[in-house]
Amino acid sequence: MSVSSSKENILKKIREALSHSTPLPFPQSEGNNTVYQPLQQEIEVEFAEQFTKLQGKFIYCLNRQEFAFQLNSLVRKQGWKKVYCREEKLLELIGEQISNSITKDLPGCDVSITGCEALVARTGSIVMSAGQDSGRTVSVYAPIHICIAFTSQLVYDIKDALHLVKEKYGSSLPSLITFATGPSRTADIEKTLVVGVHGPKEVFLFLVDM
Repeated sequence: MSVSSSKENILKKIREALSHSTPLPFPQSEGNNTVYQPLQQEIEVEFAEQFTKLQGKFIYCLNRQEFAFQLNSLVRKQGWKKVYCREEKLLELIGEQISNSITKDLPGCDVSITGCEALVARTGSIVMSAGQDSGRTVSVYAPIHICIAFTSQLVYDIKDALHLVKEKYGSSLPSLITFATGPSRTADIEKTLVVGVHGPKEVFLFLVDM
């Protein structure tokens, strides 16, 4: 059989296959129906459970005042001298209690503070983007990352988080949207889990009820 006839036979089979539609093996996985179990408890509790399972450290704050107190207590307890934060709204929220510790030196900082776009309760993930004032590198460059989020940013699933981002930015989506799920980890080397290889070794999440 010549090469041309073999090629024609292959193309014929492809055309025949395309003429008959193949049913979806899991029809419920497409569209608006979720393939996951519905939320069984308060969404804040669900996120906290999933986030802490991944070695994240979760702090819930009832208001701005409690947040400022809890953050200041954490900074003093951990002995952090250089805290990097460049998001103006967060600096206002932090207040003056740790103002002496704020630095503009990202490579030399002890901890970085950022906001986020959303929190995904089902996976315990923090959603961040290049559209934030902190940019791309702040959440992954420092050895410890503190994320400040609000209950209004809490959603159940990934598609809900992407919907929030789309609502915020419209057609001008950020060049990077990332999902951070716990501290950086890898088991590439001899299948041994190592934390803090490609990003922070510790992640703190302050959830402020407002």
